[in-house]
Amino acid sequence: MSTDNDVAVVKNDPFVSVRIPEFKNLLIGRFAFIMGLRMMGTLVGWWIYLLTNKPFAIGLVGLSEVIPAVSLALYAGHVIDISEKRFMLLRGVLLYFLCAATLLFLSTPFTGRHLSAHWIAICIYVVVFFTGVFRAFTGPVFNVILAFIVPKNILQNATTWNQGAWLSASVTGHAVGGLLIAYTGISGALTAICCFILISFFFLFKLKHKPASNEKGEQRTWESVKEGLKFVFKTKELLSAISLDMFAVLFGGAVAMVPVYARDILKVSPVGFGWLNAASDIGAICIVVLLTLFPLRRHQGRTLLFAVATYGTCIIIFGLSKIYVLSFFALMIGGMVDGISVVVRGTITQLKTPDNMRGRVMSVNSMFVNSSNELGQFESGLAARLLGVVPSVVFGGCMTLLVVVTTWIKAPSLRKMEY
Repeated sequence: MSTDNDVAVVKNDPFVSVRIPEFKNLLIGRFAFIMGLRMMGTLVGWWIYLLTNKPFAIGLVGLSEVIPAVSLALYAGHVIDISEKRFMLLRGVLLYFLCAATLLFLSTPFTGRHLSAHWIAICIYVVVFFTGVFRAFTGPVFNVILAFIVPKNILQNATTWNQGAWLSASVTGHAVGGLLIAYTGISGALTAICCFILISFFFLFKLKHKPASNEKGEQRTWESVKEGLKFVFKTKELLSAISLDMFAVLFGGAVAMVPVYARDILKVSPVGFGWLNAASDIGAICIVVLLTLFPLRRHQGRTLLFAVATYGTCIIIFGLSKIYVLSFFALMIGGMVDGISVVVRGTITQLKTPDNMRGRVMSVNSMFVNSSNELGQFESGLAARLLGVVPSVVFGGCMTLLVVVTTWIKAPSLRKMEY
């Protein structure tokens, strides 16, 4: 029988969840998978810009992925809740591998001899569209399966580690993607991406089966979807946190214009582009490490709002900067406060969601938040076309600040929330 002292030791041990072997395999598998995906995202943005020389074309990459991801998100949540989670995860990883392999084929000299740059770009958009389809089902499973591996009393610690794995993979993927483009070319970078996805599959294959919940197995699809939506909308703190992050990312998607800033404004090489693209994730992983060792104890809701406001300010500074170092640090500090936002929102989502609804709630979360990255990418590309690159980024930062002020006034339950 555990004592109060035992519980205190567990809560104060920053490595408690990592000592669970299955959770460790999940972390390593997710790290390798996200690293490959971030390398792919860095490469595709750079590749499309080289093929088209149009900032708006970068925005279309995000739109190509977000349309299927959002359209299928609610249905995917229902499927996740009534399916065996491990199989869904492994199948999704293999399908991503097929997409990466297709891009590798498109990058070969054989394809270059038979297709024009215009048609290669169209094929890239098609592949990205299919990654959006697969992402609708695969992305939420990583967060759903987490709660089936670790006990609830250490879920906050596990969530922080899980976000840390995602962010550290993201920063490494962005940086390594730029380096590989510079030193091995697009085909070499895509070969490495395929290898990382296969490594991910190897570690995720070690996970135990996570059976479906029989409770909802016979429920009609639309009834199940409505139940998930109803839960999110009636849980005010959860809805406010998701909405805040969605609009902040939607309007603050300056990273989408990093290829344009790198080549045309700051005039740096692919290596400089890779590091600039990774700057926000470098800041995020630094803050996640600190939050793992020293978790937030009070005023988490208010801290979330201040973090998003600071993020908007950093986007404005980045938009106006013509100095590489200032641009890098603006994105890095923005990443630090964004890391706070990610951890707080992720913890709220995990703690507020019952096990039998995790698939649907995580899919709604994915639809609101994760897809806002691609919508933000499209919004940035469209705004750049209408306003110009620099005004569009500054406008996005200002809109992020407006979203924070509105949330502060309209969502007092989030502002006062503590966990």
